[in-house]
Amino acid sequence: METLFYTSASTLASMIRKRDISAQELLQLHLQRIESINPRLNALVTINPQALEQAHHADEALQRGENIGPLHGVPFTVKDWIDAAGLPCTGGDPAFRERIPSEDATVVARMRQAGAILLGKTNVMEDNPVYGRTNNPYNLAFSTTGSSSGEAALIAAGGSPVGLGSDSGGSIRQPAHACGIAGLKPTNGRVPLTGHFPFISAMNDPRTVIGPLARFVEDLALVLPVISGVDWKDASVIPMPLSDWQAVDLRSLRVAHYTQHAEAEPSIETVKTCLEAVSVLQEICTRVVEAVPPRVEEAYTITRQYWQRPESASAQEWMPDGEFKLSSEEVEKHLFTWDRFRRALTSFMADYDVILTPAAELPATPHGAYPGRIPYTLPYSLVGWPCVVVRCGASPEGMPIGVQVVARPWRDDVALAVAHHLQDALGGWQPPSLN
Repeated sequence: METLFYTSASTLASMIRKRDISAQELLQLHLQRIESINPRLNALVTINPQALEQAHHADEALQRGENIGPLHGVPFTVKDWIDAAGLPCTGGDPAFRERIPSEDATVVARMRQAGAILLGKTNVMEDNPVYGRTNNPYNLAFSTTGSSSGEAALIAAGGSPVGLGSDSGGSIRQPAHACGIAGLKPTNGRVPLTGHFPFISAMNDPRTVIGPLARFVEDLALVLPVISGVDWKDASVIPMPLSDWQAVDLRSLRVAHYTQHAEAEPSIETVKTCLEAVSVLQEICTRVVEAVPPRVEEAYTITRQYWQRPESASAQEWMPDGEFKLSSEEVEKHLFTWDRFRRALTSFMADYDVILTPAAELPATPHGAYPGRIPYTLPYSLVGWPCVVVRCGASPEGMPIGVQVVARPWRDDVALAVAHHLQDALGGWQPPSLN
């Protein structure tokens, strides 16, 4: 039964449909796993008290021969920045310790409609004053980095097969890298942000997106169509078709790759891992060349300026959540600079289908140590393109190292296909030691 903790969500869904295991049995096994590992990880912060009852209903529906969804009976977890009805959603902020939403976020509702069973909510950030610190399952003294920290740690350790996080500059991709799993930042405008906490105005913040995390790339591909599409609440979402990632012809792809640029100082192991991924793609893709997109070194400056602009804490009233640190002229100049940046990267992508980079400068570091910068993920948040991070190596200390696969806008299928190929070639997720 222990192998089920490390089984893909796709396989688990198939096992339930074939009645090789019941949804209740699978949920019980994951609850037992969480009881064993969570005291050391502090990754899961709230358990859904109705999970077993919902799993029971899932088994009954299967017995009755009802139409079932692609995730029927499969457990999943959700970052504590995404609403789930009846469960606390604090965002790790003591001011919202008592906040309990009455409605599911659109993505949570869609996972439930697809038959998935919510296990509970996961911790956010490396540390927060409500729930405390999340530890890395590959070494408990090390950080998980990024705000989807508990999600990545729990999935890596076999406590959940798949989950939902959010990403503004790398908050899905950085924890996926640090914890050795796979994470997808979908194209912005594909997945509704309705029910994200804090509220995200997609016009004011076109960087943030909700996406899946899993041990296996094929599970990201399983979840993406479930959570995608117009919900008639988030005005930024469009009904863009999602192509089949398994139909992508890798041989036709043109790939740009880089490890060095003006804002990056990657470790030796990071460079080595990325070059190993490049070698894999050179064997199959039509063209693989080293090329740095123009203006990527501006990403930090543009992002810092964005952080100086307050957002509204309310979806209905203008309630700025901070001070106004930029003048009106500086805001207009910032928007122009951001648009120039987007135009430059778009022109670069006319000649390529994929960009391959490290996920971060460094592997996960000990709690409190310098974590490294994120110059590789920030640029592609500013343009809103799809990115997948997948483990392709490890540091001498045994900490995972991920690479980032970036594709053209709306070609999430291409990013998934390339990441899946790298996963198969270089090993992907590996069971942690939980030291």
